[in-house]
Amino acid sequence: MSIGLECRDGVATVTLDRPEKHNALGLDDARALSRTWRELRTDRAVRAAVVTGAGGRAFCTGVDRSAVADAEAVPQPTSPFAIEDPLLSIGPKSNDLWIPVLAAVEGMACGGAFYLLSEAEFLVATEESAFFDPHTTYGMVSAYEPMGMAQRMPFGEVARMALMGTAERISGRRAYETGLVSELAPVGGALDAALDCARTLASYPPEAVQGTVRAVWAAREAARSQAMAQAAPLIALGNLPPARQAELFAGRGRGGGAFRTR
Repeated sequence: MSIGLECRDGVATVTLDRPEKHNALGLDDARALSRTWRELRTDRAVRAAVVTGAGGRAFCTGVDRSAVADAEAVPQPTSPFAIEDPLLSIGPKSNDLWIPVLAAVEGMACGGAFYLLSEAEFLVATEESAFFDPHTTYGMVSAYEPMGMAQRMPFGEVARMALMGTAERISGRRAYETGLVSELAPVGGALDAALDCARTLASYPPEAVQGTVRAVWAAREAARSQAMAQAAPLIALGNLPPARQAELFAGRGRGGGAFRTR
């Protein structure tokens, strides 16, 4: 498995550890990440957590396309009103974990990374970080990702990110200006800055902290759950066939792979 876990001073550090793949998640990694969050639910010594990516070049780049290229790897329901998504349960809230979870972002965070980022209490990143959503470029509906991020970004920003695909990236500075990121750290310093905050949270009475987390999320959940109920049919009806998606994905980077950073 490529999910690291270290617990110290009441804080769990969860590390996506596939730097050679820009911390893209295979199916086993997705299951291991879900299992990690569920194990932390019953660890009384852990009162806060930080999720980060190894290597400095990427936080996470979503699902490993090579792991799901075979249609049999993730068989889909026959109904257009349902979809099987291996990343839907990789976030802490999806696994009923209510200790505060912070995200430390260095490098790229794109696509399926937003399943994790949208379920963190807040993000620490560097100016050199880059956020983008490649779905539309490759003929896929972006649904769950922007639905989650719309809870923490201005509508115009999340709509532009979801629609512009690989043509644009949001810098860490822009993400900070729009409220997606709560603190900018120096290069290489995002994890330390997030851990400082997490240790503070871990020092407080856990009942008060977790009750506050639940209260903040309660204010969000109604709109989010209603939106996500529509995601599966939108994806099933709007996606290109997998073979056509694969053709577009195989052609990435041709012509210089040009993009601009805002």
